[in-house]
Amino acid sequence: MMFLSTGRNRALAAVALASSMTLVVAGCSSSGAGAGGGEGEDRVLNVFAGSQTPITANFNPYSPTALHASSGAIYETLYYYNKGAAGDPTPLLGESFAFDDTGSELTVTLKSGVTWSDGEPFTADDVVFTFEQPFASQEWITSVEAVDETTVKFVFDGPQYTNEFTVLGSTYIVPEHIWSTIEDTTAYADAEPVGTGPYIVDNVSTSAYTIVANPEYREEGKPAVKKVRYLGIDSNQSAEDLIRTGKIDWVSMFSPEPESITADGRMGYLPLYSTATVIYTCANAEMGCEGPQTDVAVRQAIDAALDRSSINEKAFAGVGGAASPTFALPGRDDQWVAPGMPSQSPQQSDVEAAQAILEEAGYAPDADGVYAKDGQRVEMTLVSVDGWNDYNSAAKLIAEQVSAAGIQVTATTVSQSEFADARQSGEFQLIIGGVSGTSVADPFQIYHDWFTTGTTAPVGEEVPLGAWNFSRYSDPEVDAAVEAASVTDDSATKLEAYGVIQEKIVEDLPYIPLILSASQTFYDTEHFTGWPTEDDLYAFPAPFTPTAAGLILSTLEPVD
Repeated sequence: MMFLSTGRNRALAAVALASSMTLVVAGCSSSGAGAGGGEGEDRVLNVFAGSQTPITANFNPYSPTALHASSGAIYETLYYYNKGAAGDPTPLLGESFAFDDTGSELTVTLKSGVTWSDGEPFTADDVVFTFEQPFASQEWITSVEAVDETTVKFVFDGPQYTNEFTVLGSTYIVPEHIWSTIEDTTAYADAEPVGTGPYIVDNVSTSAYTIVANPEYREEGKPAVKKVRYLGIDSNQSAEDLIRTGKIDWVSMFSPEPESITADGRMGYLPLYSTATVIYTCANAEMGCEGPQTDVAVRQAIDAALDRSSINEKAFAGVGGAASPTFALPGRDDQWVAPGMPSQSPQQSDVEAAQAILEEAGYAPDADGVYAKDGQRVEMTLVSVDGWNDYNSAAKLIAEQVSAAGIQVTATTVSQSEFADARQSGEFQLIIGGVSGTSVADPFQIYHDWFTTGTTAPVGEEVPLGAWNFSRYSDPEVDAAVEAASVTDDSATKLEAYGVIQEKIVEDLPYIPLILSASQTFYDTEHFTGWPTEDDLYAFPAPFTPTAAGLILSTLEPVD
């Protein structure tokens, strides 16, 4: 898309987009009454689907480009783990579970009477089939057995207490009677999904898609909101304009002035910290990464040169928090920060320290003041996504700040699909993105999914589905420590393993933390009730949060 640099052009673009989206909303509404089309139970709930446009029908919950409704509204996990609050997991397809005394076996009892959206019965065989697929299989799962129609037994190669969430909370169960006919389930777009969730797909266009209540859904949790429309919009500003005109009912996005959105009383607001905004670096030359950022000294120099306090104030309106390079969530996960490890990244720039790091590693400034070694200048490209205004502003600030230390960074923007492709393939140098917080008060899942060798691939090959190691980071000591943490339920033993991991990743910085992002969620309290609140945070409120969105949609009720 064209990058519009003047305020007038941005305003005209927003008006034009708002007008086009109004036509989308009106064209799809059931009665034309109000922005949501209808009143009471006939009212459509409009959701910001993100800036990945044009929309393509992909409901494979394991695909990196899957539409948001896939994970929770259409497909379900066995349990929901709430990363917004401590507590027991919420049963979905599961009824109960228990480890044996050794932690090497896990028995799960499933809910009875559950059906797929096409009316076929859901059984333990579907769970077994799912865990046999490449996207869900784990090397530490020795076997998965259907004991009977509603009982599944997992056998592990040793204690796997820490991987409880992986099995029960992050694996979406797919129908064997449909998916067993698919030759390549990892590449399957699943345009007409059959799930157990509270909704089914109604219609998909390039600008929006709709889901409607699943008539086969179990009585417990049967949705009262009968139709949900996801709107693809190309920027946060455009989404904000549509909120103000009543065209969007539920959105998580960055707004520098949230109080102006909630001033008229229609929209509620809930900010929650969970995701570290970072600079992804393609860090591993042995896996094919190319560029100065493959040198740990360059990554350390960038880290030292950043003025995070200024980035937070100027790009994120001061609403961000201080992130920890250990990737433990400050406040919630403090018990898992090993002795001697930093609780947060430095907030002010230290240009002299950055230069000293480079010079100690053999770099020297050239005639332009840019550091170089062996003929290679320390110059890199930093990518952010078109329309992600906060990230775009942060990228420009980063480029300015590191230039003072003799590091040349060029900030550029790409489409969301290009961003997704680049990080999957490793064909990038630096990208601004997020490291999503864990669903339990423990950073283990981040350490496993983002930092282990088994969760990445050489440049040119896609990171395995369900894994997130975009930096191509690989360290045998980290791999061993993650393995040691996965097999214990002893806190002291786990903390010792985390100390090894944290010392390595704080030193190596394959992901350079910027801020701790506040997930700012806005929701229509005038026409819908049942939203998560500070007093009743039963689910993480962002509409793109896996599994949580389905639980929220099935809890909401339209106002008569």
